[in-house]
Amino acid sequence: MELRIFSSPSSAAGAFFQVRHHIYWWEKKYHKFESNVNNRFLKKNVKLEKAYSSQKGRGSIYCLNDPENNPCGPSETQLLNAKVIYSVAPAMGHNKESHPECNSRVPAIVNALEKMELTSKYRSSEMIELQSFRSASADDIASVHERAYVSGLEKAMAQASEQGLIFIDGSGPTYATATTFQESILAAGAGISLVDSVVLASKVRQDPPVGFALVRPPGHHAIPKGPMGFCVFGNVAIAARYAQRVHGLKRVFIIDFDVHHGNGTNDAFYDDPDIFFLSTHQDGSYPGTGKINQIGDGDGEGTTLNLPLPGGSGDRAMRIVFDEVIVPCARRFKPDIILVSAGYDAHVLDPLANLQFTTGTYYMLASSIKELAKDLCRGRCVFFLEGGYNLSSLSHSVADSFRAFLGEPSLAAEFDDPAFLYEEPSDKVKEAIQKVQHIHSL
Repeated sequence: MELRIFSSPSSAAGAFFQVRHHIYWWEKKYHKFESNVNNRFLKKNVKLEKAYSSQKGRGSIYCLNDPENNPCGPSETQLLNAKVIYSVAPAMGHNKESHPECNSRVPAIVNALEKMELTSKYRSSEMIELQSFRSASADDIASVHERAYVSGLEKAMAQASEQGLIFIDGSGPTYATATTFQESILAAGAGISLVDSVVLASKVRQDPPVGFALVRPPGHHAIPKGPMGFCVFGNVAIAARYAQRVHGLKRVFIIDFDVHHGNGTNDAFYDDPDIFFLSTHQDGSYPGTGKINQIGDGDGEGTTLNLPLPGGSGDRAMRIVFDEVIVPCARRFKPDIILVSAGYDAHVLDPLANLQFTTGTYYMLASSIKELAKDLCRGRCVFFLEGGYNLSSLSHSVADSFRAFLGEPSLAAEFDDPAFLYEEPSDKVKEAIQKVQHIHSL
């Protein structure tokens, strides 16, 4: 695979229109974001961003480098008490000014968690933060992506270093800086390190902590042949293969509730009967994939479920989808582990889509998925940050997800304003659910 590099936004944009006509939609949303979204919240986080890379000692911090021989990982005693185990890889060097997928995203989340005292600094017995985890290896990445792409991206870092910023492929727009390769393999490593910890904990208790990889760049659009849609490497897909290869967890159930279809994850496992990929996303949104009749191929037919939701779908729709689609699919599949592409861009305040999820919706999803994992696979469950571009709704929703993991009440009422909501398209939602139930015999 030849990695295409564009030295300027204008040349990249030209390629976008030649390759995919629907990129016009994405670019329109992107420039709308560039003009007026998040400016206030960004200013609040400037100091945090500058200090982040040198920040140390934020509480109980452990490193995880080798699942077989790990002297600095969490002890069994610590894992016996923990309810949440998380890793932070903010990719501070991977950044483009005014781009929605910017380096303010993870620091905004961590800042909110700190203010709400939802970190290991304040909850040392209930929360563990992994730090100094290893980067994903070349073999880890190549379990999902073509080696030619991986090596091509690594070589492109020299050009990125010279120019400061380049565009990689005609997709997204997806950019790269001099640190993108190293920070992308670190993000993938943060995820697989959490898999190690959650699996270890599941061997000593029935309800292990839920893992959450607060990482970027995101991954679910990255296809086996290359980057796409802000995504560089498929973090959740890499973790799925790692769970199978290293821990013998053959059957992996992936839930993707990002507002955009996780086409990269979809493609990676489309013919694999042992990995079930379930995506809910806004119908007609980027990248235009994830049709309801795309159900897998060959031996994998039936282990891909795509449910495009009509614009305006919100909390009520997602609660029904969880009960009537996600739960029966998971129970029938009988997974060994559940992985979650946790995109927070379906929030009503997010600038890049038109669904009506709320902070409360994400609390419900986090709590329900945790219970589903407890019922089906000894509680083994790891979340991976994907989208979410309004920093306020993103950080509040992730914080409420943490509260769900801790078993504490939601604070959504403090953040959700009903004035932003409008009537959901209930009839269209019902029609979509009935159609997917018929296709998958649910």
